Amino acid sequence: MEDFGFSRELRLLTPSHYSRIFNEPARAATPYFTLLAKPNNLDTPRLGLTVAKKRCKLAVQRNRIKRLARESFRLNQHKIDNIDIVLMVKSGVDEQTNEELTKQLNKLWRKINERCKPGYKPKKPFNKHAKRKPNKG
Repeated sequence: MEDFGFSRELRLLTPSHYSRIFNEPARAATPYFTLLAKPNNLDTPRLGLTVAKKRCKLAVQRNRIKRLARESFRLNQHKIDNIDIVLMVKSGVDEQTNEELTKQLNKLWRKINERCKPGYKPKKPFNKHAKRKPNKG
């Protein structure tokens, strides 16, 4: 039977755990979250949370967002490869409903897992300001 706990082994605990990920990570984002991730050498994925006071003023809201993120990760950990993930929030996250945040998180776990697989090639971003060659006609 699979264990759906969230033990110490599933958390990023020290500054060195975090700093390793901030150096050339795989990225995935939605309007309210950014995930940074890197593969690890362990048997489980690990999660670290950064909910800045600048982005989410009230402690009650910061705690709610962290609680939702941990719960979503706990339920999806068996679908995630062995990667270390840092979750960061964007402005406006505290105004969203629990359902909306959970939906975005579930989508992000799949997205970041795909981007950390060996051989993943990121799509080139669309540049709407790129110069076009004039038609000669």
